[in-house]
Amino acid sequence: MATIIEPFRIKSVEPLHFTTPSERKEILQKAKNNLFLVESDHVLIDLLTDSGTSAMSARQWAGMMVGDESYAGSPSFYRFRNTVQKITGFTHIIPTHQGRAAEKILFTLYGGKGKHFVSNTFFDTTRGNIEYSGAEAWDFLTEEGKQPHLKADFKGNLDIPALEKFIAEKGAENIPMCVMTITNNSGGGQPVSLQNMKETAALCKKHGILFFIDACRFAENAYFIKLREKGQENRSVAEIAREIFSLADGCTMSAKKDALVNIGGFLAMNDDEIAREAKNLLIITEGFPTYGGLAGRDLEAMAQGLEEVLDEEYLKYRLRSIEYMGEKLEKVGVPMIQPTGGHALYLDAKAFLPHIPPHEFPGVALANALYLEGGIRGVEIGSLMFGKYNEQGQPIAPPMELVRLAIPRRVYTQSHIDYVCEIILEVFAKRNTYKGYKISYEAPLLRHFTAELEAL
Repeated sequence: MATIIEPFRIKSVEPLHFTTPSERKEILQKAKNNLFLVESDHVLIDLLTDSGTSAMSARQWAGMMVGDESYAGSPSFYRFRNTVQKITGFTHIIPTHQGRAAEKILFTLYGGKGKHFVSNTFFDTTRGNIEYSGAEAWDFLTEEGKQPHLKADFKGNLDIPALEKFIAEKGAENIPMCVMTITNNSGGGQPVSLQNMKETAALCKKHGILFFIDACRFAENAYFIKLREKGQENRSVAEIAREIFSLADGCTMSAKKDALVNIGGFLAMNDDEIAREAKNLLIITEGFPTYGGLAGRDLEAMAQGLEEVLDEEYLKYRLRSIEYMGEKLEKVGVPMIQPTGGHALYLDAKAFLPHIPPHEFPGVALANALYLEGGIRGVEIGSLMFGKYNEQGQPIAPPMELVRLAIPRRVYTQSHIDYVCEIILEVFAKRNTYKGYKISYEAPLLRHFTAELEAL
Protein backbone atom coordinates (compact mmCIF):
# COMPACT_ATOMS: atom_id res chain seq x y z
CA MET A 1 0.00 0.00 0.00
CA ALA A 2 1.10 3.59 -0.60
CA THR A 3 0.29 4.67 2.96
CA ILE A 4 2.88 3.62 5.52
CA ILE A 5 1.04 3.41 8.84
CA GLU A 6 2.49 3.64 12.34
CA PRO A 7 3.54 0.10 13.36
CA PHE A 8 1.98 0.48 16.81
CA ARG A 9 -1.25 1.34 18.61
CA ILE A 10 -1.57 4.16 21.15
CA LYS A 11 -2.35 2.93 24.65
CA SER A 12 -1.94 6.06 26.77
CA VAL A 13 -2.29 9.76 25.95
CA GLU A 14 -1.48 13.10 27.56
CA PRO A 15 -2.97 16.54 26.83
CA LEU A 16 -1.26 19.21 24.76
CA HIS A 17 -0.96 22.76 26.05
CA PHE A 18 -2.38 25.55 23.87
CA THR A 19 -1.29 29.19 24.07
CA THR A 20 -2.25 32.32 22.17
CA PRO A 21 0.17 34.34 20.00
CA SER A 22 0.22 37.18 22.55
CA GLU A 23 0.99 34.72 25.35
CA ARG A 24 3.83 33.18 23.34
CA LYS A 25 5.32 36.62 22.67
CA GLU A 26 5.42 37.33 26.39
CA ILE A 27 6.76 33.83 27.18
CA LEU A 28 9.60 34.18 24.69
CA GLN A 29 10.55 37.60 26.03
CA LYS A 30 10.73 36.21 29.58
CA ALA A 31 12.93 33.37 28.24
CA LYS A 32 15.37 35.95 26.84
CA ASN A 33 14.51 34.81 23.30
CA ASN A 34 16.08 31.39 23.93
CA LEU A 35 13.74 28.45 23.33
CA PHE A 36 15.79 26.26 25.68
CA LEU A 37 14.58 28.52 28.50
CA VAL A 38 10.88 28.14 27.65
CA GLU A 39 8.88 25.85 29.96
CA SER A 40 7.62 22.78 28.09
CA ASP A 41 4.05 23.44 29.28
CA HIS A 42 4.17 26.52 27.03
CA VAL A 43 5.05 24.46 23.93
CA LEU A 44 2.42 22.85 21.72
CA ILE A 45 4.58 20.62 19.47
CA ASP A 46 8.02 20.07 20.98
CA LEU A 47 10.64 19.30 18.34
CA LEU A 48 13.58 20.69 20.31
CA THR A 49 15.18 17.25 20.38
CA ASP A 50 14.56 13.56 19.80
CA SER A 51 16.80 12.81 22.80
CA GLY A 52 14.93 11.25 25.70
CA THR A 53 11.56 12.26 24.30
CA SER A 54 10.48 8.89 22.86
CA ALA A 55 7.30 7.10 23.90
CA MET A 56 8.20 3.77 25.47
CA SER A 57 6.48 0.54 24.54
CA ALA A 58 4.32 -1.71 26.72
CA ARG A 59 7.20 -4.19 26.92
CA GLN A 60 9.58 -1.48 28.05
CA TRP A 61 7.18 -0.42 30.81
CA ALA A 62 6.73 -4.07 31.77
CA GLY A 63 10.51 -4.45 31.94
CA MET A 64 10.71 -1.49 34.29
CA MET A 65 8.40 -3.29 36.71
CA VAL A 66 10.83 -6.23 36.99
CA GLY A 67 13.94 -4.03 37.10
CA ASP A 68 16.22 -5.07 39.95
CA GLU A 69 17.65 -2.24 42.05
CA SER A 70 20.58 -4.09 43.62
CA TYR A 71 23.56 -1.76 43.98
CA ALA A 72 26.00 -4.32 42.56
CA GLY A 73 25.48 -7.23 40.19
CA SER A 74 21.85 -6.56 39.32
CA PRO A 75 20.34 -9.03 36.83
CA SER A 76 18.99 -6.00 34.97
CA PHE A 77 22.59 -4.97 34.24
CA TYR A 78 23.43 -8.39 32.83
CA ARG A 79 20.41 -8.32 30.55
CA PHE A 80 21.47 -4.86 29.35
CA ARG A 81 25.12 -5.87 28.94
CA ASN A 82 24.26 -9.04 27.02
CA THR A 83 21.95 -7.13 24.67
CA VAL A 84 24.58 -4.49 23.88
CA GLN A 85 27.27 -7.15 23.41
CA LYS A 86 25.02 -9.03 20.99
CA ILE A 87 24.36 -5.91 18.90
CA THR A 88 27.85 -4.39 18.96
CA GLY A 89 30.27 -7.23 19.64
CA PHE A 90 32.24 -5.12 22.12
CA THR A 91 33.62 -6.81 25.24
CA HIS A 92 33.29 -4.07 27.86
CA ILE A 93 29.90 -2.39 28.27
CA ILE A 94 29.90 0.51 30.73
CA PRO A 95 26.49 2.07 31.51
CA THR A 96 26.18 5.83 32.04
CA HIS A 97 23.25 8.09 32.77
CA GLN A 98 23.43 9.53 29.24
CA GLY A 99 25.75 9.90 26.26
CA ARG A 100 27.65 12.99 27.40
CA ALA A 101 28.68 11.14 30.57
CA ALA A 102 30.27 8.45 28.39
CA GLU A 103 31.98 11.23 26.38
CA LYS A 104 33.24 12.87 29.56
CA ILE A 105 34.93 9.64 30.65
CA LEU A 106 36.34 8.91 27.20
CA PHE A 107 37.85 12.34 26.59
CA THR A 108 39.15 12.61 30.15
CA LEU A 109 41.19 9.50 29.35
CA TYR A 110 42.33 10.49 25.86
CA GLY A 111 42.06 14.29 25.78
CA GLY A 112 44.37 17.07 26.88
CA LYS A 113 46.16 20.14 25.62
CA GLY A 114 47.91 19.74 22.27
CA LYS A 115 45.71 16.86 21.13
CA HIS A 116 43.38 16.86 18.13
CA PHE A 117 40.20 14.83 17.75
CA VAL A 118 38.64 14.38 14.29
CA SER A 119 35.18 13.47 13.03
CA ASN A 120 32.79 13.71 10.12
CA THR A 121 31.01 16.24 12.39
CA PHE A 122 31.09 16.41 16.18
CA PHE A 123 27.83 17.30 17.88
CA ASP A 124 27.69 19.96 20.57
CA THR A 125 28.23 17.94 23.77
CA THR A 126 30.97 15.84 22.17
CA ARG A 127 32.79 18.95 21.05
CA GLY A 128 32.24 20.51 24.47
CA ASN A 129 33.78 17.56 26.32
CA ILE A 130 36.78 17.53 23.98
CA GLU A 131 37.40 21.25 24.36
CA TYR A 132 36.91 21.08 28.13
CA SER A 133 39.80 18.59 28.26
CA GLY A 134 42.03 21.17 26.53
CA ALA A 135 42.06 19.37 23.19
CA GLU A 136 40.70 20.59 19.85
CA ALA A 137 37.85 19.13 17.79
CA TRP A 138 37.99 19.17 13.98
CA ASP A 139 35.24 18.32 11.47
CA PHE A 140 35.90 16.74 8.08
CA LEU A 141 32.51 16.63 6.43
CA THR A 142 32.39 15.60 2.78
CA GLU A 143 31.89 18.49 0.34
CA GLU A 144 28.49 17.07 -0.63
CA GLY A 145 27.38 17.48 2.97
CA LYS A 146 28.08 21.22 2.90
CA GLN A 147 25.59 21.84 0.09
CA PRO A 148 22.15 21.87 1.73
CA HIS A 149 20.04 21.49 -1.41
CA LEU A 150 22.15 18.85 -3.15
CA LYS A 151 20.51 15.43 -3.14
CA ALA A 152 23.00 12.66 -2.48
CA ASP A 153 22.73 9.34 -0.66
CA PHE A 154 25.42 9.71 2.00
CA LYS A 155 26.00 13.37 2.80
CA GLY A 156 27.13 12.49 6.31
CA ASN A 157 30.37 10.92 5.05
CA LEU A 158 33.82 11.90 6.26
CA ASP A 159 36.14 13.62 3.76
CA ILE A 160 38.99 11.09 3.76
CA PRO A 161 41.50 13.03 1.58
CA ALA A 162 41.07 16.08 3.83
CA LEU A 163 41.64 13.93 6.92
CA GLU A 164 44.75 12.36 5.37
CA LYS A 165 46.15 15.84 4.76
CA PHE A 166 45.36 16.86 8.33
CA ILE A 167 47.12 13.80 9.73
CA ALA A 168 50.22 14.65 7.69
CA GLU A 169 50.14 18.24 9.00
CA LYS A 170 49.49 17.58 12.69
CA GLY A 171 51.15 14.18 13.08
CA ALA A 172 49.27 11.00 13.90
CA GLU A 173 50.86 10.94 17.37
CA ASN A 174 48.85 14.09 18.19
CA ILE A 175 45.53 12.64 17.01
CA PRO A 176 44.33 10.07 19.55
CA MET A 177 40.93 9.38 18.03
CA CYS A 178 38.52 9.72 15.12
CA VAL A 179 34.83 9.72 16.02
CA MET A 180 32.28 8.83 13.33
CA THR A 181 28.87 10.32 14.14
CA ILE A 182 26.02 8.19 12.76
CA THR A 183 23.77 9.59 11.57
CA ASN A 184 25.53 12.93 11.14
CA ASN A 185 23.34 15.09 13.37
CA SER A 186 24.89 18.51 12.80
CA GLY A 187 25.17 17.74 9.10
CA GLY A 188 21.42 17.43 8.69
CA GLY A 189 20.80 13.95 10.08
CA GLN A 190 22.49 12.54 7.01
CA PRO A 191 23.72 8.93 6.94
CA VAL A 192 27.27 7.64 6.54
CA SER A 193 27.92 4.83 4.09
CA LEU A 194 29.39 1.53 5.19
CA GLN A 195 32.13 1.97 2.60
CA ASN A 196 33.08 5.36 4.04
CA MET A 197 33.29 3.85 7.52
CA LYS A 198 35.48 1.02 6.21
CA GLU A 199 37.85 3.45 4.50
CA THR A 200 38.01 5.72 7.54
CA ALA A 201 38.69 2.78 9.85
CA ALA A 202 41.47 1.57 7.55
CA LEU A 203 43.06 5.04 7.48
CA CYS A 204 42.94 5.26 11.27
CA LYS A 205 44.43 1.78 11.68
CA LYS A 206 47.25 2.68 9.27
CA HIS A 207 48.23 5.65 11.44
CA GLY A 208 47.53 4.12 14.86
CA ILE A 209 44.53 6.36 15.52
CA LEU A 210 41.61 4.93 17.49
CA PHE A 211 38.31 4.74 15.62
CA PHE A 212 35.14 5.20 17.69
CA ILE A 213 31.47 5.36 16.71
CA ASP A 214 29.04 7.94 18.12
CA ALA A 215 26.19 5.45 17.93
CA CYS A 216 23.20 7.60 18.98
CA ARG A 217 21.28 6.76 15.80
CA PHE A 218 23.07 3.61 14.63
CA ALA A 219 19.88 1.76 13.65
CA GLU A 220 18.59 4.63 11.51
CA ASN A 221 21.99 4.83 9.79
CA ALA A 222 22.06 1.08 9.22
CA TYR A 223 18.60 1.21 7.63
CA PHE A 224 19.76 4.00 5.28
CA ILE A 225 22.66 1.75 4.27
CA LYS A 226 20.21 -1.07 3.55
CA LEU A 227 18.06 1.24 1.42
CA ARG A 228 20.78 3.14 -0.45
CA GLU A 229 24.10 1.30 -0.56
CA LYS A 230 24.71 -1.18 -3.35
CA GLY A 231 25.11 -4.75 -2.14
CA GLN A 232 23.47 -4.11 1.25
CA GLU A 233 19.81 -4.39 0.26
CA ASN A 234 19.42 -8.05 1.22
CA ARG A 235 21.05 -7.80 4.63
CA SER A 236 19.20 -7.19 7.88
CA VAL A 237 19.67 -3.97 9.81
CA ALA A 238 21.10 -6.01 12.69
CA GLU A 239 23.75 -7.54 10.40
CA ILE A 240 24.73 -4.15 9.00
CA ALA A 241 24.92 -2.65 12.50
CA ARG A 242 27.14 -5.48 13.70
CA GLU A 243 29.55 -4.88 10.81
CA ILE A 244 29.64 -1.14 11.57
CA PHE A 245 30.66 -1.83 15.16
CA SER A 246 33.21 -4.45 14.09
CA LEU A 247 35.16 -1.69 12.33
CA ALA A 248 35.58 0.33 15.53
CA ASP A 249 37.67 0.22 18.69
CA GLY A 250 34.67 1.31 20.70
CA CYS A 251 31.59 3.51 20.81
CA THR A 252 29.64 5.95 22.90
CA MET A 253 25.88 6.06 22.83
CA SER A 254 23.16 8.28 24.14
CA ALA A 255 20.47 5.65 24.55
CA LYS A 256 17.94 8.49 24.63
CA LYS A 257 17.87 8.29 20.83
CA ASP A 258 17.88 4.87 19.17
CA ALA A 259 17.39 2.89 22.38
CA LEU A 260 13.95 4.51 22.71
CA VAL A 261 14.32 5.50 26.37
CA ASN A 262 14.05 8.68 28.39
CA ILE A 263 17.43 8.36 30.11
CA GLY A 264 20.57 6.27 29.72
CA GLY A 265 23.69 5.68 27.69
CA PHE A 266 26.86 3.63 27.56
CA LEU A 267 30.53 3.47 26.68
CA ALA A 268 31.74 0.29 24.98
CA MET A 269 35.20 -0.94 23.98
CA ASN A 270 37.49 -3.96 23.74
CA ASP A 271 40.66 -2.64 25.42
CA ASP A 272 40.93 -4.23 28.89
CA GLU A 273 43.23 -1.62 30.42
CA ILE A 274 41.34 1.43 29.17
CA ALA A 275 38.06 -0.18 30.24
CA ARG A 276 39.48 -0.59 33.75
CA GLU A 277 40.43 3.09 33.86
CA ALA A 278 37.01 4.07 32.49
CA LYS A 279 35.26 2.06 35.20
CA ASN A 280 37.34 3.77 37.86
CA LEU A 281 36.22 7.15 36.53
CA LEU A 282 32.66 5.85 36.34
CA ILE A 283 32.69 5.00 40.03
CA ILE A 284 33.82 8.53 40.89
CA THR A 285 31.33 10.34 38.67
CA GLU A 286 28.39 8.04 37.86
CA GLY A 287 28.22 4.98 40.09
CA PHE A 288 29.22 1.34 40.37
CA PRO A 289 29.96 -0.31 36.99
CA THR A 290 26.82 -2.46 37.08
CA TYR A 291 24.47 0.51 37.29
CA GLY A 292 26.45 3.56 36.12
CA GLY A 293 24.15 6.24 37.48
CA LEU A 294 20.96 4.47 36.40
CA ALA A 295 18.21 2.57 38.13
CA GLY A 296 17.85 -1.12 37.31
CA ARG A 297 14.54 -0.34 35.65
CA ASP A 298 16.32 2.04 33.27
CA LEU A 299 18.73 -0.73 32.27
CA GLU A 300 15.76 -3.02 31.54
CA ALA A 301 14.11 -0.35 29.38
CA MET A 302 17.34 0.23 27.44
CA ALA A 303 17.80 -3.47 26.76
CA GLN A 304 14.25 -3.79 25.43
CA GLY A 305 14.50 -0.58 23.40
CA LEU A 306 17.72 -1.69 21.71
CA GLU A 307 15.92 -4.79 20.51
CA GLU A 308 12.84 -2.90 19.34
CA VAL A 309 14.79 -0.28 17.36
CA LEU A 310 16.10 -2.98 15.02
CA ASP A 311 12.55 -3.76 13.85
CA GLU A 312 12.60 -2.81 10.18
CA GLU A 313 8.89 -2.02 10.07
CA TYR A 314 9.50 0.59 12.76
CA LEU A 315 12.52 1.99 10.89
CA LYS A 316 10.55 2.15 7.65
CA TYR A 317 7.86 4.22 9.39
CA ARG A 318 10.45 6.36 11.17
CA LEU A 319 12.32 7.44 8.05
CA ARG A 320 9.12 7.84 6.05
CA SER A 321 7.60 10.25 8.60
CA ILE A 322 10.51 12.66 8.07
CA GLU A 323 10.42 12.19 4.31
CA TYR A 324 6.67 12.99 4.32
CA MET A 325 7.36 16.40 5.87
CA GLY A 326 10.08 17.11 3.33
CA GLU A 327 7.84 16.30 0.39
CA LYS A 328 5.10 18.67 1.56
CA LEU A 329 7.51 21.57 2.05
CA GLU A 330 9.58 20.97 -1.05
CA LYS A 331 6.50 21.47 -3.25
CA VAL A 332 6.36 25.14 -2.28
CA GLY A 333 10.10 25.76 -2.28
CA VAL A 334 10.88 25.83 1.44
CA PRO A 335 14.70 25.60 1.67
CA MET A 336 15.91 22.63 3.69
CA ILE A 337 18.62 19.99 3.84
CA GLN A 338 18.06 17.54 1.01
CA PRO A 339 17.40 14.65 1.12
CA THR A 340 15.64 14.44 4.48
CA GLY A 341 17.53 12.66 7.25
CA GLY A 342 16.53 9.98 9.70
CA HIS A 343 15.41 11.82 12.82
CA ALA A 344 14.70 15.44 11.92
CA LEU A 345 13.85 17.97 9.26
CA TYR A 346 16.54 20.65 8.89
CA LEU A 347 15.40 24.01 7.57
CA ASP A 348 18.10 26.04 5.80
CA ALA A 349 17.86 29.29 7.75
CA LYS A 350 20.52 30.98 5.60
CA ALA A 351 18.39 30.53 2.47
CA PHE A 352 15.08 30.94 4.34
CA LEU A 353 16.09 34.35 5.77
CA PRO A 354 18.86 35.57 3.44
CA HIS A 355 18.51 39.16 4.66
CA ILE A 356 19.74 38.17 8.17
CA PRO A 357 23.55 37.77 8.29
CA PRO A 358 25.15 34.93 10.30
CA HIS A 359 26.27 37.22 13.15
CA GLU A 360 22.61 38.14 13.69
CA PHE A 361 21.64 34.45 14.02
CA PRO A 362 19.16 33.65 11.26
CA GLY A 363 18.58 30.21 12.80
CA VAL A 364 17.46 31.76 16.06
CA ALA A 365 15.18 34.14 14.15
CA LEU A 366 13.57 31.25 12.27
CA ALA A 367 13.20 29.00 15.30
CA ASN A 368 11.62 31.80 17.31
CA ALA A 369 9.26 32.66 14.45
CA LEU A 370 7.98 29.06 14.39
CA TYR A 371 7.28 29.27 18.12
CA LEU A 372 5.56 32.62 17.93
CA GLU A 373 3.46 31.56 14.95
CA GLY A 374 2.36 28.14 16.14
CA GLY A 375 3.87 27.08 19.47
CA ILE A 376 6.43 24.80 17.79
CA ARG A 377 9.83 24.49 19.44
CA GLY A 378 12.84 23.57 17.31
CA VAL A 379 16.52 24.27 17.79
CA GLU A 380 19.07 26.45 16.02
CA ILE A 381 22.13 24.61 14.67
CA GLY A 382 24.29 27.40 13.34
CA SER A 383 26.17 30.45 14.54
CA LEU A 384 24.74 30.37 18.06
CA MET A 385 25.45 26.68 18.65
CA PHE A 386 28.75 26.37 16.76
CA GLY A 387 29.97 29.91 16.15
CA LYS A 388 33.38 30.95 17.47
CA TYR A 389 35.49 34.11 17.69
CA ASN A 390 38.81 34.84 16.06
CA GLU A 391 41.75 36.43 17.88
CA GLN A 392 40.31 39.89 17.20
CA GLY A 393 37.01 38.92 18.82
CA GLN A 394 35.10 38.82 15.54
CA PRO A 395 32.54 36.04 15.06
CA ILE A 396 33.37 33.06 12.82
CA ALA A 397 30.28 31.43 11.33
CA PRO A 398 29.93 27.68 10.71
CA PRO A 399 29.31 26.52 7.13
CA MET A 400 25.54 26.14 7.55
CA GLU A 401 22.77 27.98 9.42
CA LEU A 402 20.06 25.43 10.23
CA VAL A 403 16.94 24.93 12.31
CA ARG A 404 16.44 21.33 13.34
CA LEU A 405 12.95 20.01 13.92
CA ALA A 406 13.69 16.71 15.65
CA ILE A 407 10.79 14.26 15.72
CA PRO A 408 10.38 12.31 18.98
CA ARG A 409 9.96 8.60 18.36
CA ARG A 410 6.42 7.18 18.54
CA VAL A 411 5.00 10.43 19.98
CA TYR A 412 3.27 12.57 17.32
CA THR A 413 0.71 11.51 14.72
CA GLN A 414 0.44 12.52 11.08
CA SER A 415 -2.03 15.31 11.93
CA HIS A 416 0.57 16.82 14.26
CA ILE A 417 3.09 16.70 11.43
CA ASP A 418 0.60 18.30 9.04
CA TYR A 419 0.13 21.11 11.55
CA VAL A 420 3.89 21.66 11.76
CA CYS A 421 4.08 21.90 7.98
CA GLU A 422 1.26 24.46 7.92
CA ILE A 423 3.09 26.66 10.44
CA ILE A 424 6.33 26.44 8.48
CA LEU A 425 4.46 27.57 5.38
CA GLU A 426 2.93 30.49 7.31
CA VAL A 427 6.36 31.61 8.45
CA PHE A 428 7.77 31.13 4.95
CA ALA A 429 5.09 33.45 3.57
CA LYS A 430 6.17 36.14 6.09
CA ARG A 431 9.91 35.46 5.83
CA ASN A 432 10.85 39.00 4.75
CA THR A 433 9.44 40.51 7.94
CA TYR A 434 11.71 38.79 10.45
CA LYS A 435 14.78 40.36 12.06
CA GLY A 436 17.89 39.04 13.73
CA TYR A 437 19.19 38.90 17.30
CA LYS A 438 22.26 39.81 19.32
CA ILE A 439 23.71 38.05 22.38
CA SER A 440 23.45 39.79 25.74
CA TYR A 441 24.87 36.84 27.75
CA GLU A 442 26.82 33.73 26.80
CA ALA A 443 28.63 30.94 28.67
CA PRO A 444 32.18 29.98 27.62
CA LEU A 445 31.12 26.48 26.50
CA LEU A 446 27.85 25.23 24.99
CA ARG A 447 26.51 28.77 25.04
CA HIS A 448 23.30 27.97 23.17
CA PHE A 449 21.78 26.18 26.17
CA THR A 450 21.76 29.25 28.40
CA ALA A 451 22.41 32.24 26.13
CA GLU A 452 20.29 35.35 26.49
CA LEU A 453 19.44 37.29 23.33
CA GLU A 454 17.90 40.59 22.36
CA ALA A 455 15.82 41.18 19.24
CA LEU A 456 17.30 43.71 16.82
